[in-house]
Amino acid sequence: MSMWMKPRRLVDLAGQSLLKNEALAIAALELLPRELFPLLFMAAFDGRHNQILKAMVQAWPFTCLPLGVLMKGQQLHVDTFKAMLDGVDVLLTQEVRPRRWKLKVLDLRKNSHQDFWTVWSGKRVSLCSFPEPEAAQPVRKKRKVDGSSTEAEQPFTPMEVLVDLSLKEGACDELFIHLIKMVRRKKDVLHLCCKKLRIFAMPVQNIKMVLKMVQLDSLEDLEITCTWKVPTLAKFSPHLSQMSNLRKLLLAHIHPSSFISRQKEERCIAQFTSQFLNLRCLQELYLDSLFFLRGHLDQLLRCVINPLETLSITNCRLSEEDVIHLSQSPSISQLSVLSLSGVMLTKINPEILQAVLQRTSATLQDLDLDECGILDIQLLVLLPSLNHCSQLTTFSFCGNPISMCVLESLVYHVVGLNNLSHVLYPVPLESYEDINGTLDLGRLAYLHTRLREMLCELGRPGMVWLSASPCPRCGDRTFYDPDPVLCPCFMPA
Repeated sequence: MSMWMKPRRLVDLAGQSLLKNEALAIAALELLPRELFPLLFMAAFDGRHNQILKAMVQAWPFTCLPLGVLMKGQQLHVDTFKAMLDGVDVLLTQEVRPRRWKLKVLDLRKNSHQDFWTVWSGKRVSLCSFPEPEAAQPVRKKRKVDGSSTEAEQPFTPMEVLVDLSLKEGACDELFIHLIKMVRRKKDVLHLCCKKLRIFAMPVQNIKMVLKMVQLDSLEDLEITCTWKVPTLAKFSPHLSQMSNLRKLLLAHIHPSSFISRQKEERCIAQFTSQFLNLRCLQELYLDSLFFLRGHLDQLLRCVINPLETLSITNCRLSEEDVIHLSQSPSISQLSVLSLSGVMLTKINPEILQAVLQRTSATLQDLDLDECGILDIQLLVLLPSLNHCSQLTTFSFCGNPISMCVLESLVYHVVGLNNLSHVLYPVPLESYEDINGTLDLGRLAYLHTRLREMLCELGRPGMVWLSASPCPRCGDRTFYDPDPVLCPCFMPA
């Protein structure tokens, strides 16, 4: 078997040989071609040559060190991580920059610069994604002293550490704690930047402590999935106002508080919604299970400065007045994704829902009206407006009590939408044997086949129509195309 093994490259053998002599390896960094740095760094990382790694960080010849992707899938030794941070610390402490110092960004994100190490190791040929050395920076002359000038120096800019954070109870490991301590000590010269932040179950005081260390204007994607009360959300609001470059916000599970007055609750809600005035880059807004949204949707949307690309309001209670405000809001004029899944619309005037579709018809691509309690009469009113959504690619309205007759009308109205490729529809009412939700699978198969025949007759055989219904036993959704994919509840023991 050994005769078929791929021979090791000379450059790999040279790197391994160099690592055997720590002093020689560190001394050689001054003359080492930059093309060999990634190879030697990977070998030192795998072999946990901590002192060499510390020296290599100081001499790193690229603007970015994508450490996160190298750590991905590995159990990083604490001492190894500390050694690399110590290398950064040495750089930041020096008053005079090393001649070859290029490093400006330490990237600890595990899903960025995916190709850097594979390119330099020779496993990939493309060089499209590795960080190149930064162009020469403008220099400024030091003031003259005694008639002579000192040598030119580059203006100092803080180094950035890029991370993706998930804040939840017990999630702060030793590596993160060490990083936070270093950022706290070096906050003037070392900036902790975070594009993606996930906040789960964690005391708000701990969250605020971490956020004090983060450059909040670096955030682009924020997810808050906590069982917070409104006063807690209000306490967090000042941090939200500093996230001026936020593009995506998901907020879920805000519960009512029984220990505050109505007036204080209103003040807390106003404090939260007013922060949206500062989110001028916001494009995607996801609101799920927010008890306070009913009666306050207009208050929130009035503070959304720019048109949104995605608006998802799910599992929330809305009044008819809320939906009227939604239909009139400038923020929905350019929506490509609209979801009202789980919002009960049974008692909402369908003409108001029609106005929402008319407002978004030029740009809407994905429409989700699952589990909204939409009745036949409401869907019939919506059909003409739906027919004008020329960019629509996906329409889902599972979990609504719709008859076969109305589904056939839907087919005729949307078959001319050339971009529409997927429709997820509820099991027709005629498929049920009784009010308990017992399905007649034979009847369902017949109705499904009828819809497929209609699509073929109308020249759209490639359009995918999937029917779905919740299992009456476990609630899991069962799909049919054309035969049912049954959940385990229906499987024989």
